[in-house]
Amino acid sequence: MTPATILIADDDRAIRTVLDQALGRAGYDVHATDNGSTLWRWVESGDGDLVITDVLMPDANGLDLIPRIKRLRPDLKIIVMSAQSTLLTAVKAAERGAFEYLPKPFDLNELLATIDRALHEPKVVKAPESPHDADEKLPLIGRSPAMQEIYRVMARLMATDLTVMISGESGTGKELVARALHEYGKRRGGPFVAINMAAIPRDLVEAELFGHERGAFTGATSAGIGRFQQAQRGTLFLDEIGDMPLDAQTRLLRVLQEGEYTTVGGRTPIRADVRIVAATHRDLTQLIRKGLFREDLYYRLNVVPIRLPPLRERSEDIPELVRHFLDRASEEGLGDKTIDGEAMVRLRDYRWPGNVRELENLIRRVAALHAEDVIGLETVRMELDHARPAAGLRGADDEGLGGAVERHLTQYFDAHRDELPAAGLYDRVIREVEKPLIALALSATLGNQFQAAKMLGLNRNTLRKKIRDLQIEVVRGAR
Repeated sequence: MTPATILIADDDRAIRTVLDQALGRAGYDVHATDNGSTLWRWVESGDGDLVITDVLMPDANGLDLIPRIKRLRPDLKIIVMSAQSTLLTAVKAAERGAFEYLPKPFDLNELLATIDRALHEPKVVKAPESPHDADEKLPLIGRSPAMQEIYRVMARLMATDLTVMISGESGTGKELVARALHEYGKRRGGPFVAINMAAIPRDLVEAELFGHERGAFTGATSAGIGRFQQAQRGTLFLDEIGDMPLDAQTRLLRVLQEGEYTTVGGRTPIRADVRIVAATHRDLTQLIRKGLFREDLYYRLNVVPIRLPPLRERSEDIPELVRHFLDRASEEGLGDKTIDGEAMVRLRDYRWPGNVRELENLIRRVAALHAEDVIGLETVRMELDHARPAAGLRGADDEGLGGAVERHLTQYFDAHRDELPAAGLYDRVIREVEKPLIALALSATLGNQFQAAKMLGLNRNTLRKKIRDLQIEVVRGAR
């Protein structure tokens, strides 16, 4: 059997060498070049079963070559590689008909799997009818591996109407993702309508979503248009879907199942031509177990899940985000400012409980309140200290036990960074956490050590020893 021929265009000699050797070992016939002209000549002459191209080359842009190649040879699959790893690069590659987009540096095993899939999958991905303008500002910032995977998923979704569920902590940018899915997708000519379930009185959610007839409820003196009707032929973003009342969940499920709805107080079905994008910072599986969220609705909404990582999981993106927010502050007349190296290190080390929103607020505050052109470490420390009490007001329901513990440990480390012991910190922290935990368990069981041991998952003798070692006072029969 004749081996498949792979055409490679990349001006980086090291990458060409690595790919030549790796693909050769995998049994492929490899033709590699450092320019777009040679690649086009090969394609034009009918060579190659698959193309792998870089974006930026001395004589060509790989993205611009894709439409030319697809017009000449529609069935030739194209894999795009790029160090210009942004959402727009991924979107433009998908729009123009690329089979796959891989950010550099890439994993060789992933590339080999992608090549195998491209050579054996008959389906050709069609681009949207109207390619998006490449010069628009980036809707999302970050080149970390976590963000790269999100860009790739989003690029695949642009030409579809699939329902998307975006999860992530508050401040991670869920609405930005929803807007990007709309503005770079095939419904961009229609409206983008957002509604926050947590911001609407529970008894008015159905009327807000589906509209209402005159007299449908007290105060309905005239008919009202709902968000579904406002979003016709566009995208409806349902933010904080976990706060939707059960009755409204049932109505929404009917829309997703049957594609139509009725207004509150109405009887005539209305066709819903709307793409649904939902978002939540809550664990919907926990709400399902508590009977607060419909399991069947969850599966209807969770067709394509996108998890946005908290900023602490992609700290390498912080310098780029900071530059972006400083540029925005400059455009607003707050001056041209930069962050020095030590201050940037401090920003990267901080845990950011409020995520990207907290970082943006801090940068805007620094730009507005401090006159110096170069923002130093002391200024950043002062602003972080100023913001910390507000972070302490977050509820346990927002961040969970792990988040609360992490926040307190972060505050401890920040306050005692120069006093941390050289050894023994783990045992010290565990002891500090263990004592109040055992005391609370004993209080909850009215001092019953057998029940407290069962609650904690400890042997009764182990619990007794810990009570003695930690000098915990046991009060029986009182909370």
